[in-house]
Parts: sequence; C-alpha cells; structure tokens
Amino acid sequence: MSDTPPSVNLRTDEPHPARVYDFYLGGKDHYRADREFGKRILTICPQLRPLALANRRFLARSVAVLAGEHGVRQFLDLGTGLPTSPNLHEVAQGIAPESRAVYVDNDPIVLTHARALLTSRPEGATAYIDSDVADIDRILDRAAGTLDFDRPVAVSALALFHFLPDPVPGDLLARLRERLAPGSFLTISHVLPALRDVAAAYQGAMGLGTLRGPEEIRALFGDFELLDPGIVDPFRWRPDQAPAEEEPGDDIAGLGAVAVGRKPAA
Repeated sequence: MSDTPPSVNLRTDEPHPARVYDFYLGGKDHYRADREFGKRILTICPQLRPLALANRRFLARSVAVLAGEHGVRQFLDLGTGLPTSPNLHEVAQGIAPESRAVYVDNDPIVLTHARALLTSRPEGATAYIDSDVADIDRILDRAAGTLDFDRPVAVSALALFHFLPDPVPGDLLARLRERLAPGSFLTISHVLPALRDVAAAYQGAMGLGTLRGPEEIRALFGDFELLDPGIVDPFRWRPDQAPAEEEPGDDIAGLGAVAVGRKPAA
C-alpha cells in the first residue's frame, strides 16, 4: 500500500529540511540551495554533521534492540525523510523477516523516493503514507491496512519534533499513545537548546526550529516507561550495539537527546 505520488514542485531553488539532512549525511539527493544552506549551518555548528550521523546510527541500534530483544514486528516511522541505507525496515527484517513497517512523510522530495522505501522481504511488508504527521488519526487509520494496532507497534519520530511548534507534538502524541496497545514503544530524537543559533538560522530560512530541553522531551512520552539508559546523547544509547569505529566522540555531547519509551500494561 502506498499513496500515489502526485506531480510535485520540489522548489529546488530553496533549502529543504529533508535535503539538507541528506547533505549532512553525505547523501546525493540535494541541490545547490540545500548545500549552500547546509554549509552555512556547518560554519555555525560543525558538530551538526556528526550529530546527524549519530542520530542515524541510533535509529539502527534502537530498531535492532526492539526487534531483537523485545520481539517487536511492527514499526511506524513518522517524518521518515529521505531513504538512507540501512532503512528502518531493512534493520528490522534483517532480524525478523516477517517485520512490517509503515513510513510517513509529507515532503515532496520524500514522495519521489517512496518506492525505495517499499522494497520488502517477501515475508514482511512495507507501506508509505503521504500525510502531515499532525494528522495522526488519519495516519493510524491508513496504517491499519498494514499494521495490527491491537498488538504492539514501535513508533519512531527522529529529528522531527524540533520542526514542529508547541502544542503540536504533545497533542498528536497524546492521541497516538492512547491508540497504541500495551507493550508498544515510542522512540524520539530531538535537538537541545545548545543549538539555539542553528534553530535561529532554520527559522530565518524555513520558518522551522523549536528547541526543547530534556524535561520537555520527557513530557512527550507521557506515562510511557523509558528504557535504560533514559534520555541521553544519541551515541550513548546502547553503544554496545555499534562497532567501535562508529563512535563519534564527546564533541557532540549536549547537542541532541534520544530516548525509547514503552507503554505499560493496562
């Protein structure tokens, strides 16, 4: 299942969050405006590139832990962004081929790459939903064609909520948490107030950028119980799951935070 990609205007003359993030990751799906903006941001904060890489590695580690240690077989990825190997379903299906994943985004650039997100192992399934993440009820209704919400689902929202102003993240997550079955998981990554200059640059160029501290990030989980080690730098969340050569070092400490929470039994 996937929404049919409409004809879209990518506005390649303006920087776009997904394409700029792709630039940080060393990808190829960006344009001159994205590179120029990304380079300007890196002059403000050179650590943003290793932070983006650490965030992507955290995604792979968290999915591996949820699939391998907690037996999760259903995944819902909010604010997917551009495909970057390994994608979420590739990690999950590498552990459990029957895993099912639904990707959600409303960025035109991601729509053009949706097919790359839908290549599943025969035992599993993947789907893509074109939707604003704030429309969480529509997302859950459509995702129900692939996922069984009477069983645990792992929801990920990485590098997403700092692009949304209050009270949007809290409101949509309250509805989401209510719909999820006990034993479901929520994974969040978010930049911290130390990146205020970066946030100001994003606000000026794209009207985006909302910083939150650890207490505000914790509030997004509601009554979900955080897995150890709680809210930490992305490279400090279960680093045993990553090869030593991928450790980025302490130069990005305090710039971003990640956590994984579990819905308690009813």
